Amino acid sequence: TKSIRKMIYTTNAVEGYHRQVRKVTKTKGAFTSDMALLKLVYLATRRIEKKWSSPLHNWGLTVQQLAIKFEGRLKLDIN
Repeated sequence: TKSIRKMIYTTNAVEGYHRQVRKVTKTKGAFTSDMALLKLVYLATRRIEKKWSSPLHNWGLTVQQLAIKFEGRLKLDIN
């Protein structure tokens, strides 16, 4: 359905993540090693993850549709 398709094919989250990582790495001229770059990206990712607390738009409807479409394959813990 439309909400499932939108959630799967949207690139906004990926583009937003890339933009934030690029913002951090762009200000550095050169890195002393690959490990230095990896550490910077790791720390940026940890900071970015803190903003990922809000639920996806229409997630309730989307997960219900997924549960119907893939009956028995999607385990929902509803408590």
